[in-house]
Amino acid sequence: MSSTSAPFGLRPSFHPSGLDRAVALPNGIASAYNTGILKGQPVALDTNGNIIIATAGSAYQGAFAGQEYTDLTGRRIVSNQWIANTAYQTGSQVTYYYSDPNIVYDIQANGSLAQTSIGDQANFVSATAGSTTTGLSQCMISTSLAGSSAVGDMRIIGLTPAVDNAWGDAYTVVQVQVSRSQFVATINAI
Repeated sequence: MSSTSAPFGLRPSFHPSGLDRAVALPNGIASAYNTGILKGQPVALDTNGNIIIATAGSAYQGAFAGQEYTDLTGRRIVSNQWIANTAYQTGSQVTYYYSDPNIVYDIQANGSLAQTSIGDQANFVSATAGSTTTGLSQCMISTSLAGSSAVGDMRIIGLTPAVDNAWGDAYTVVQVQVSRSQFVATINAI
């Protein structure tokens, strides 16, 4: 797999405590929100407390996990994606997303990464790419590493264990954690 470009976005791998649960946010996406959101896309909270697609280089929550709502005809819809411009009955929508900054995600790189990248940080690329047919994101981690004393969107913590994945492969799949969490306070030195 890591010799083929087959991105899948941010896929929760594990949590150090064993609990990698998605958060349920009632009315987490505004009715008729005009941008599609796919499972595995990095998401952020806007100033109204709504989930939106995150932008590289900005603080974000984690990964989108899916949503459900009652449409205007009264039918309950459960989906792994938000389809742009969807309208729903007031108070019926629930958004699921991963927000704990300790969750470890698997993500494919847009090129080759070496073992020396452990501990370094990088931004995500192709954050809005994906398939509306499958509802899955094609977000990847950049192979342009942030380097010493710089911050990226994700910190590389290891190689995703798989028989077809190794350091230096053409599209290495790595394990990462959120580096720019919206819920982690900035600490200033005294």
